[in-house]
Amino acid sequence: MSLARLHSTALIGLEAVLIEVEVDLSRAEKFSLVIVGLPDAVVRESKDRVMAAIKNSGFQAANIACTVNLAPGDLRKEGALYDLPIALGLLLSLLKIETKIHEEYLFIGELGLSGELRPIYGALACAMLAKALGKKGLLLPAANAEEAAMVDGIEIYAIQHLKEALQFLRSPSSLTPLPYCYSKEGFQTGPPLVDFADIRGQLHLKRALEIAAAGNHNILLCGPPGSGKTMAAKALAGILPEMSLEEALEVTKIHSISGLLKKDQHLVSHRPFRSPHHTVSYAGLIGGGTMPRPGEVSLAHHGILFLDELPEFSRSVLEVLRQPLEDRKVTISRAQANLTFPTDFLCVAAMNPCPCGYLGHPDKPCTDTSLQVNRYRGKISGPLWDRIDMHIDVPTLKYHELLAAERGERSDTIKKRVKTARKRQFERFGKNKSNAQMSAKEIKEHIPLSAACHETLRQAMDVMGMSARGCDKVIKVARTIADLAGDPKMENEHLMEAIGFRQMY
Repeated sequence: MSLARLHSTALIGLEAVLIEVEVDLSRAEKFSLVIVGLPDAVVRESKDRVMAAIKNSGFQAANIACTVNLAPGDLRKEGALYDLPIALGLLLSLLKIETKIHEEYLFIGELGLSGELRPIYGALACAMLAKALGKKGLLLPAANAEEAAMVDGIEIYAIQHLKEALQFLRSPSSLTPLPYCYSKEGFQTGPPLVDFADIRGQLHLKRALEIAAAGNHNILLCGPPGSGKTMAAKALAGILPEMSLEEALEVTKIHSISGLLKKDQHLVSHRPFRSPHHTVSYAGLIGGGTMPRPGEVSLAHHGILFLDELPEFSRSVLEVLRQPLEDRKVTISRAQANLTFPTDFLCVAAMNPCPCGYLGHPDKPCTDTSLQVNRYRGKISGPLWDRIDMHIDVPTLKYHELLAAERGERSDTIKKRVKTARKRQFERFGKNKSNAQMSAKEIKEHIPLSAACHETLRQAMDVMGMSARGCDKVIKVARTIADLAGDPKMENEHLMEAIGFRQMY
């Protein structure tokens, strides 16, 4: 009878790739539909959904043999997003509709048995692909349309039913594309999870958190139970600067592909705060699967990854954090593909000083032996310790200290200083880059050290046994301290304070 070709997408890691959907019809004594092109079980089941949707939309497709090819044939196809292009290709051939309009658009969507379109994952990535390919636009389920409309320069059509998509191919003017949906109002932040003013005392801790936020430095909090480590991590999220549109789109794409966008949520406008349980698996933390999906380190991209009870995590799981912490990306290799996921997050780790938690507590005695304490801390390897910029003791406050502590600065006041410090860093590097991301070459270029600073670093390395990486991290933290103070040059006093935040356990 005839052959129809439409274009759709497949999601590989965090990217969408072009898929050509070929639908060939021929007359036969009884109906048959075969899908080829390395489909998974969900794609193979499309034939039942598609035929029921076509029948319940008022069309007949009896006495035909239909072959659907999803090209390229060596790429595994997953999910139900091919329902719409398969159904449209079949109807174009069956009804002999003469049109070329379908060549200018991408089509994605899962069909219900009545012909309605159901939500899919990864709409933003598909819209980005349509724009990159120079396509005119994208037709997709109405529930995902506003998410896709965050991409400027292409037409986004919200489709409620199969008949609407077919009518569009017959008469493109029958539908109106959605307007570009970006709005600065989407980045208005609400109240923080925990306001800094609610943290009593702990001035040393609050100072460290401000520095960590200003330079995007990884930080470890060590203290007994109830000292406020979790509360401090949540307060840190409230002083981070708002995301730029580019950052928000990156985060939204990751969460969309992972199926984590809430209903009616089209853009992730707040920095992520991910707090995986210590029983998380290797794949859950880093990402994995036959076709790898993002893990917690990627879901925390441009936000905070909070690892509470750090020594309780499996050592093998903790060791895979080395690459994400150092390179701010993670590469997962599989037989079918090598995929790289972004992991530019601020790591906040929390732990007790010993298994019972009360080592060094002023009132409660520690019940652990030195061997137990060493074994507990030994669960975290030296290289992982070294990749954490700041190590902070969080002591327990006594009741009279809590009562005497005055209410401190609010989060919004501290946030203004953090944003000013970040602005100085962006001006220094000429792009959105924090001090924590500096390379060794950039340290030499942007942070000249005086003779006094060299001597201070030499003594610190001799006494504390710091590695070359640890030395670089101290310099980066010191540069952030200078940025918070508004000093164009890093001085020895900034370096001394940074060394004080490098307590090794």
